Amino acid sequence: MTDNRLLPAAVFGGLLALGVIGGGALVGQGVIHARAGDRTVTVRGLSERDVKADLAVLPLRFTASGEVLAEVQSRIDGDLGLVRQFLSAQGYPAEAVTLGRLEVADTRSREYAAQNGGPRFILAQTVIVRTTDVPRVEATTRALNDLVRQGVVLQDFRGPSYVFTRLNDVRPQMIAEATAAARKGAEQFAKDSGTPLGPIRQATQGSFEILPRDGDGFEEAASVNKKLRVVTTITYSLK
Repeated sequence: MTDNRLLPAAVFGGLLALGVIGGGALVGQGVIHARAGDRTVTVRGLSERDVKADLAVLPLRFTASGEVLAEVQSRIDGDLGLVRQFLSAQGYPAEAVTLGRLEVADTRSREYAAQNGGPRFILAQTVIVRTTDVPRVEATTRALNDLVRQGVVLQDFRGPSYVFTRLNDVRPQMIAEATAAARKGAEQFAKDSGTPLGPIRQATQGSFEILPRDGDGFEEAASVNKKLRVVTTITYSLK
């Protein structure tokens, strides 16, 4: 066996340790970087998991405009009634629906003095749905045409935001998986190089990332299906 003291100072790269742990989409990956001069090996362990959002927030902002403020206000009030009826028909309890602020713009005021033409008053009202019933919000989004057909003008509609709130529930297991993957990579390197693996010199944990499951082209907040990712970086001694 080669004497490890005669190993040149070099970088051993490109060694990957893959570990799929348990059910679901769990992936462990270790990336090795070793320096024989100070007899250490640095590894990175990766854990990934597919999850689904457990909270949905759906804002509905609708507008009305005209020359007489009282008439515009009356139309907004009527639209608010239609929105409430629509959401009730969709099966939302009253506590899931909150009323946002009323916005009033007078286009003849000094702030809008440069504008010419168009209605004088523009009013906007927002209603916000917040619920853990994510499938119901998905169905509601597909049914919004029914609300528009009743004359409700939705403005700046960007769809619901989907949130995963149970990160603390899966954090310990994912850290353990990433750490195990890192150690597996270090053990494989030590075995291939004929060098016993020593204790941990240093360990750091990267921040958790919440990504859209389907990658580029999708916004995380707009995606019900998400991917959690965490990377740990550990330096081991080589005996």
